[in-house]
Amino acid sequence: MDVLIAGGHGQVARRLIRLLARDGHTARGLIRNPDHAADIEADGGAPVLCDLERDELTPHVGGADAIVFAAGAGPGSGPERKRTVDLGAAVKCVEAAEALGVARFVIVSSIGAHDPDGGPEAMRPYLRAKAEADARVARSGLDWTIVRPGGLENGPGTGLVDVSTQLGRRGQVPRDDVALVLAETLQAPNTVGLTFEVFSGETQARAAVRALGS
Repeated sequence: MDVLIAGGHGQVARRLIRLLARDGHTARGLIRNPDHAADIEADGGAPVLCDLERDELTPHVGGADAIVFAAGAGPGSGPERKRTVDLGAAVKCVEAAEALGVARFVIVSSIGAHDPDGGPEAMRPYLRAKAEADARVARSGLDWTIVRPGGLENGPGTGLVDVSTQLGRRGQVPRDDVALVLAETLQAPNTVGLTFEVFSGETQARAAVRALGS
């Protein structure tokens, strides 16, 4: 599988690249800073230089079998960049997938995106951008999945998760385990058309993902 990952130098994306490369897949990480190319290569991926806020994406999609949108403006950015990255760049990726026939599309969203106005005031611009991006994904004709992780932690993953299409819960989850869930989701047809949340739990990631929708 050839997977193009937007936000390729992000913490979850780099973990996903390592998992995909380990399993023999081609993982290509979209980056806007050429200085990050060596990191992507060290992870076993192929760097693709493209600034999603300014550049045309379609020339870089190539023979991708799937696109994972894992980009984000980051906690230090203002509301305007939330719109251009968390929303605008996501829409650009969806449109490229539609135009070029890349059917599989997985987007990393956030808990709280189901009710952005119910979140803390400081988080609302981010959650609104995520909610609008998710809605655009869901309106597409793609084989889409929306993954909404809980609060992200840097501690080592356990491989054990709690995933559910029941939205509105709260909890934490290691980035390692989010990446593992994404890798499993890419190869789980049962997740097409689903939105689900991910937290630390007690079920092996593969079994948890494969049980979704049943």
